[in-house]
Amino acid sequence: MTHETIARLMQAMIRYDRGDAKRIQHFVKVHDFARTIALAEGMETEDRLVLEAAAILHDVGIHEAERRYGNCNGKHQEELGPAEARKVLAGIVEITPQQTERICWLIAHHHTYTDVNTLDHRILLEADFLVNSFEDNISKEGIVAFREHVFCSPSAIAMLNDMWNLV
Repeated sequence: MTHETIARLMQAMIRYDRGDAKRIQHFVKVHDFARTIALAEGMETEDRLVLEAAAILHDVGIHEAERRYGNCNGKHQEELGPAEARKVLAGIVEITPQQTERICWLIAHHHTYTDVNTLDHRILLEADFLVNSFEDNISKEGIVAFREHVFCSPSAIAMLNDMWNLV
């Protein structure tokens, strides 16, 4: 996978979410935070590119969840996201089956905050929360609690602290 592949995936996901500027803005921001954290934490290039793809696609199950269940809670996103991601990824031939599997696993766990044992999973959770803390207007107490229970990456902790002026 290359940076050009990531650019094509970003374009494909923007087309997939056509007309939904809020969701497009969300995944672009999550991608940027995930990439920044991964670089700061020294993640290997190939693993980082898989993480970047997962960050772009992490909420791909929202529309199907809304259609099927009338809401887009996190568990519905995790359930339906991998199948939707495969549809988008099918048009990106440079992504291998192994990479697709990892991307789909990350999507299926991007609202799972227990047993976070891998760097890519942790960074995806951290990047998504950096964006959600603002978009969802989470209280300062909620932000601190999430930081204490989920955040582990020094660079992500520093970004969250700087964003919200936490000490």
